[in-house]
Amino acid sequence: MNTQAVLKYQKISAQKCRLVANEVRGLPVNKAFEFLNYSNKKASQLILKVLESAVANAEHNNSSDLDELIVKNVLVDEGPYGKRHRPRARGRVNQIIKRTSHITIVVSDGQEESK
Repeated sequence: MNTQAVLKYQKISAQKCRLVANEVRGLPVNKAFEFLNYSNKKASQLILKVLESAVANAEHNNSSDLDELIVKNVLVDEGPYGKRHRPRARGRVNQIIKRTSHITIVVSDGQEESK
């Protein structure tokens, strides 16, 4: 059974977040927790937060066992930009773009959904 958790509008670029997401995709949940706890990147703490939520959702909603869960999919999408301006010489201005990300994690226990 698939279970997901979403974290939106986080102030980190999607490119930086995808570096960590690609390492976690496909791992068992226990190994993913271990990897994220020892990683030094800001994105690892954000992904860890979403992964904990996805595991809690799986345990509460589907009564899944923690030892059987795997990280099926990790999506990192771009969120809306925040635009700022920095004054430059001779009356010009440069635009500063503050990027945001949406992080979605899907965990699965390997059982197929019955319809």
